[in-house]
Amino acid sequence: MDKVGIARGLFYYYYGDIWKKFFDELNVEYEISPRTNRQIMDMGLKKANDEMCLSLKTYLGHICYLKDRCTYLLVPRICNYNSSNQTCTNFWAIYDIVNNLFDKKVLTYNIDLDKKETLKKGLFRIGTTLGKSKLDIKKAYIKAMKHYYDNRKKLIDDNYKRLNSKKIKILIVSHPYNTYDDMIGGNIVKYLKSNDIEVIFSDRFDTFKNSGVKLSKDLYFKYSKESLGGIVKSYDKIDGIIFVSSFPCAPDSLVNELVIRKIKKPCINIIIDESEAFTALETRLESFIDMIRRNAYV
Repeated sequence: MDKVGIARGLFYYYYGDIWKKFFDELNVEYEISPRTNRQIMDMGLKKANDEMCLSLKTYLGHICYLKDRCTYLLVPRICNYNSSNQTCTNFWAIYDIVNNLFDKKVLTYNIDLDKKETLKKGLFRIGTTLGKSKLDIKKAYIKAMKHYYDNRKKLIDDNYKRLNSKKIKILIVSHPYNTYDDMIGGNIVKYLKSNDIEVIFSDRFDTFKNSGVKLSKDLYFKYSKESLGGIVKSYDKIDGIIFVSSFPCAPDSLVNELVIRKIKKPCINIIIDESEAFTALETRLESFIDMIRRNAYV
């Protein structure tokens, strides 16, 4: 029986819930790579070049883990959500990178709203490739999207609930594939929680429409806009902001610097690379938390 390999990186943190439910409903076997560890990261480093960001290097490590364990690799290409909502060029190129580095069948689809290429069309194409009927694919797609929005609502509700907590609240501004990756943002989140900090996530708010405009009118990176929207929506209730990015992310290097110059909340910019030792990072976080606590009692 065919098995689809799903890398736990990049796109997974946006579409993972949809993919899993879609394949479950179609009775398609799949395997998700484990949470990022040093071994997976090292495998990715061997395949990557120096110019790639750590998030992309890690993604390639997940592909290495899966390549001999499945029939297909699921690797989409995400170009844009219209001309003013572009994605990182890594999201454009990753299909070609994987296709050229690995001798493996790749299931792919393209999201390019400028060319009317949508997620729905892409999943229908994948379902057809796997030999499923149009009716079954349609039912699976509807259930997958409902599952996604139900889960999304729970995450958003929880984020708002924590935003009203009386504890010290720190907003994590980062892409989900960094925030929730154990080797990039995971240790930061764990450390904050262990210090009785209420962690708020910039990607878990109900709507971002026009909210990021208050910080930048000209920004056209979709996911960066969402991060800015999260800042705007939580700004009056948070005590500090931690920006987390993977080295050397070009959009983040621009956007984070732009925002840091405009906001007046205490903030810290953390850039993670493959050599980052958490001991040094822990010292920075400890100092940042101490500063916020002093401000809270002034």
